[in-house]
Amino acid sequence: MSTERTEEIPSGRARHRPGRSLPLSPPAWLLKGLRPSSAPIPWAAVLRAGIAMAAPLAVGFALDEPEYGALVSMGALSGVIGDIADAYRMRILNIAVPQLFGAVGVALGTLVFGHGWVAVGMLTLIALVSGMISSIGTVASVSGLMLLLNAVVGAGLPMPQPWWTAPLLLSAGGLFVLALTLLGWPLRGRQPERAAVAATYRALADALEAAGGPSARYDERRQQVTQALNQAYDLVLGRRARVHGRSPALVRMLAQLNVLIPLVEAAPAAHLRRRPLAPEIPAAVRELAAAVEEGRTGTPVLDLPAPDSQSERAIDAALRHAANIVLTPDPDMRNVDDRLGRPAALRVRAVRAVRDMMFSEASWRYGLRLALCIGLAQALVSVVEIERSYWVALTVTFVLKPDFGSVFSRAVLRALGTAAGLVIAAAVLSEVPRGWWDVPVMMVLAALIPAFSVKGYAFQTAAITPVILLLSDLLNHQGFDLIRPRLLDSLIGCAITLVAGYLLWPESWHTRIGDRLADTVDDAARYVERAFGSHPDTEAGLRAARTARLQARRRIYRELSGVRSEFQRALTEPPPTGARAAAWWPLVVAVERIVDATTAARVRVNHGAEPPLPSEAEAIAEDLRGLARGVRRVQSPELMDPPVAPSVDEDSVLAPVRQELAAARAIADPKREAP
Repeated sequence: MSTERTEEIPSGRARHRPGRSLPLSPPAWLLKGLRPSSAPIPWAAVLRAGIAMAAPLAVGFALDEPEYGALVSMGALSGVIGDIADAYRMRILNIAVPQLFGAVGVALGTLVFGHGWVAVGMLTLIALVSGMISSIGTVASVSGLMLLLNAVVGAGLPMPQPWWTAPLLLSAGGLFVLALTLLGWPLRGRQPERAAVAATYRALADALEAAGGPSARYDERRQQVTQALNQAYDLVLGRRARVHGRSPALVRMLAQLNVLIPLVEAAPAAHLRRRPLAPEIPAAVRELAAAVEEGRTGTPVLDLPAPDSQSERAIDAALRHAANIVLTPDPDMRNVDDRLGRPAALRVRAVRAVRDMMFSEASWRYGLRLALCIGLAQALVSVVEIERSYWVALTVTFVLKPDFGSVFSRAVLRALGTAAGLVIAAAVLSEVPRGWWDVPVMMVLAALIPAFSVKGYAFQTAAITPVILLLSDLLNHQGFDLIRPRLLDSLIGCAITLVAGYLLWPESWHTRIGDRLADTVDDAARYVERAFGSHPDTEAGLRAARTARLQARRRIYRELSGVRSEFQRALTEPPPTGARAAAWWPLVVAVERIVDATTAARVRVNHGAEPPLPSEAEAIAEDLRGLARGVRRVQSPELMDPPVAPSVDEDSVLAPVRQELAAARAIADPKREAP
């Protein structure tokens, strides 16, 4: 019998209570993927996409070479998809580097067009390389994607001769997007980095405002601080790695970021005090954020209440120091260190990345998965006659991207998004005559891609599908007859991915949260030791120890951010993977609070509290390692055997750490009551 409850409304009809799912409603993991994100629409990217993809078509029609215009627009499509960075220098990498790989891919595909099993072997090898390089990083992942996608297109569609024509036209489209993107560089050269630093100040102000209140609200704000810090440091340090010498503007932004660290450390201590901070404190931080964004300098004037506790003294000292640094026009370039470590030179990082990729088991495993699926797709269309069969391999490539999300949910969402996109394409291909009318239609359809991409994968697929079909029609001249084969090809590609790329690989349907969380717990143990272990007596040694501690704490929060991303990915998986991932969530939150409590204890010691005994810190570190071992042994926290808690002095500065650790053990206790 159904347990669903209903209530009567005045009309006499039954109404379902909010939060209850209907008997025939889609599963939660599917609804999560279909629910549009609340991310704002990037209007500048929308305008660029419409111009970048419509202008080449107009030029092609004007020159009576619509096929050439379609190829340039197809290259612009890859640039539009890759235009996701904030900083202009990162945009160059995100767009230009994938274009190079895409040009190589379409050239190789063109060379094997119509060669049957030779094409199967070539695309399988390219898929292996594409999958392996995708494990290096974000730019490499997009580059690997473009390498394989363009190779599939080149091997499946007749391209103009000679062989170098298609790579040249596709690259021209991508470079056109890059040129449009960089138009604002002279006016907004450092604005993305400055805005990222200011956003970090505002996120910290929100966290300080939430400190002392409900823990759930504070935890959410603290996570936003972590994300903002990650983005700001990545932008500023990434740019410094490409700038020869020290730029005063970049040094100043780095100093403004570094000076936030004491405030970030003091926030957990203020929260554990369980009493809200004076409103003047977050207001002062927001004022500093405005000064950072506007580039203002001057004499700092802070009207702050007198501190009356260790945590308040820490915040007061850190905030006054931050005001001095933010408003100082000329920072001391000899006295600004990189708290997270300055990135190595680009050549060194490239060699290191290639070496790690070649010796990485995960890299080979993903490369083999992708190669197997592409090989099966190409072999199938070589044996069974499928019209314009390149769409099968394209579907496999788009879906089988684990770093983009769940393979299973992406396959389902790809099918749904393609079906929605085909409805739009059917209307366009049946009602709009081919010719100059394609230009305004392309401008509208292309503008939808960045607008829909931020809303979710299904929405992005629905926007990209009619664009690709319209461009394909300009090359194939099949018209409305493209619709039915494309849906069939997409379903075949999704089926191949689900079987050969998902079900045959147990790792894809087993959550990896436990292993990653265990590594983070081990790092938390090392952080406790660094925070309260023995330190050298010299000033240089103390500074080095403090920098190592800061780097350890930032690394933990980055890892926890990765665990959260893995958790969100796993929630889109069907049972039992999604349910197993959800079981780990309380322990993820508990580990974050352990790190917060450790940081708060260190701040209190720095401002007058009695330091703990070394044996107490060692006991907590060992207890954390025991927790990590337990996490690695089981697939669910309910199966863990919690260690015995040693006694601890309730007056110790580490008592809150021990309390949070006890809460983590309670989560792992199989005898606890079910939530």
